Amino acid sequence: MSEQFSSHRDYMAKVEAAAETRSGRIEAELRKAFASATEKEEVEVIDLLVLDANQLADILEKHPSIVKAVLSACNVAGRAIERDLGIKNFDTYNPRFSQGQALKLAEFLKLFLPDKLPLPALTLLDRIAFIDKEVRKDKGGWEKAICLAANKHGAPKKYKKGKFTCGVDSYELDAAAGIPTAIEVGIDVKRCEAKRDKHKRIDEIVNKAFKFKTAFPAGRFGVVIYYPFPDDQADFRARALSANIDGLVFANDDDLVIEAEVRALLEMMGVATPVPPTGSP
Repeated sequence: MSEQFSSHRDYMAKVEAAAETRSGRIEAELRKAFASATEKEEVEVIDLLVLDANQLADILEKHPSIVKAVLSACNVAGRAIERDLGIKNFDTYNPRFSQGQALKLAEFLKLFLPDKLPLPALTLLDRIAFIDKEVRKDKGGWEKAICLAANKHGAPKKYKKGKFTCGVDSYELDAAAGIPTAIEVGIDVKRCEAKRDKHKRIDEIVNKAFKFKTAFPAGRFGVVIYYPFPDDQADFRARALSANIDGLVFANDDDLVIEAEVRALLEMMGVATPVPPTGSP
């Protein structure tokens, strides 16, 4: 039936046999690979078999900071919790449980938790997940820095993140003036951190530029790209050449570079704040 979709439990069941096979093979290979550097130590182990769902729920409620680590041990993320349990906007790093939610989550996790877990393993899982979150957050901050620079160098226009529609489709702009109905300037911000993704990103840029000009023929469309391959940036620019793109610049993580490149982009599009004449007060 078309209304029947897989749950997290279904996905896990599909890969369980292959995961067990790989785990056994990798453990054996690790023993061989690091035989000369392996030593035994006493490690604290959590016996999860002795905990029923009610006990686990009580632990999660009293110690919410460990929830992310326990979820990671089960390959469970926020989307699975929302989809399978109906718990929306669940903050896995700082969860707040309403009545009955901790028990509902505990019963769900008991389906996937192993019998025992070394305590240091849970700590490492939390560290990996936290680092990944913080890196993503930092990259999101890069996009915000571009919007801030646009507001600084594109005054009096006000830039903010938003969306526009073309036909039945909706497209996101990381910085735009005039959102949502009368956009004068749209800036698309793209990160492309692998050369193999170049053509895909270029196609996305060119398509969004075409849709933008279709919706706003008099609007100006610019692009800021994070592409850490200076020797290939000229080719990137040439392949992204389009009559619908009024300006394209590359920027790195340096705040001064971001400001300079955004200023250059706005000048390309003819919408930069005029520079006061030399000697002006």
